[in-house]
Amino acid sequence: MLTTITNSEAFTRLMLITMISALIGVEREYHHKPAGLRTNVMVGLGSTLMTIASVRVLEISPVIQGIDPARIAAQIVTGIGFIGAGAILRPSNGKGNVVGLTTAATLWVVAGLGIAVGMGFYFEAIVTTLFVFFTFLVLSKLVARVRVYTKSHPPKYEHDEDSPDHDHETAER
Repeated sequence: MLTTITNSEAFTRLMLITMISALIGVEREYHHKPAGLRTNVMVGLGSTLMTIASVRVLEISPVIQGIDPARIAAQIVTGIGFIGAGAILRPSNGKGNVVGLTTAATLWVVAGLGIAVGMGFYFEAIVTTLFVFFTFLVLSKLVARVRVYTKSHPPKYEHDEDSPDHDHETAER
């Protein structure tokens, strides 16, 4: 059954994604991350708008065979993957930590929130937003504790190629 997205409903969806993506963006700004408030809101708004547009195409052209609103959502996921890949950096000297993974993942989740809100899945979007904050606020404390522990108790490697102490030149001799 096809339901019509009224202008009021479209406004509600766009307002909701603005609020939830702004909440996520403020948290990212607080932690001085490159994708902050404006970036997260733009990703959320863009994905919601594209999803609403794809659903509305069915409203104006229900007789055209092969119209599938999920195709736009799939393209959003792919496009955000490219943006996220650009947010991931590895030091040019090849040493040190890769940075930007959480930023990339956050943009991907915000795009998913936009798709969910655009489709009218408010409950799922709100619950997902709560889990995002659980991840940032609660699980980040667990990560910090694990990192402190592993600094004082480094993992033991058994001559593994992935060991940070593995010397490739001596291994080849």
